[in-house]
Amino acid sequence: MVLDKLSESLKNTLQKIAKSLFVDEKLINELIKDIQRALLQSDVNVKLVFDLTEKIKQRALSEEAAKGLTKKEQIINIVYEELVTFLGKEQHKIEIRQKPFKIMLVGLFGSGKTTTAGKLAKFYTKRGFKVALVGLDIHRPAAMEQIEQVGKHANVEVFYDKKIKDPIEIWNNFKNEYQNFDILIIDTAGRDALSHDLISEIEEVNDLIKPDENLLVISADIGQAAQKQAEQFHKSCG
Repeated sequence: MVLDKLSESLKNTLQKIAKSLFVDEKLINELIKDIQRALLQSDVNVKLVFDLTEKIKQRALSEEAAKGLTKKEQIINIVYEELVTFLGKEQHKIEIRQKPFKIMLVGLFGSGKTTTAGKLAKFYTKRGFKVALVGLDIHRPAAMEQIEQVGKHANVEVFYDKKIKDPIEIWNNFKNEYQNFDILIIDTAGRDALSHDLISEIEEVNDLIKPDENLLVISADIGQAAQKQAEQFHKSCG
């Protein structure tokens, strides 16, 4: 819902430019204020908002329209290019370098780690890799049943134990079987909020498993709370 509102706000802002009779500094300032308002209402970090809009403003005021474009089209193009850069222009691909390649998913309770594990399993299976899931969420009720169902849906092996309440013991119990797979996707426990217990467990699991990739799974509508979570999980397990 938040992202839908942001999208709609940005569309309306750009339509103002498209419908305007001419472009001057006043119109550009109105555009900047509208973009700032849309992003701040979507709970984007204030500093990031002002850095982004300052870049848009400077380019809009200083750059001449490219050949074949009107000034209005040039400004819309500038907004598009800066938003793409802002949201992540570069692709960061996971290179599968050795066997078994270990991908560990971390995040808070209810963020979608187990579902994401299944999506990743299907993604890599379709590309010819032999994949297994490892369920280490010992806290959430029915977590093991969920990862079992996710594994069946993705048609991959799942390593878990409903009786054991120690993620280290669960991991060690299946160590002899991991070499049979190209990729291991490890689902870990979360909590309702960042806590000392959660961080201690993640650090202990991370030190044991030594994943090749740690992925933070986070809700897309979380807003500025993402920063604190990302910083803490990065500090704990990279």
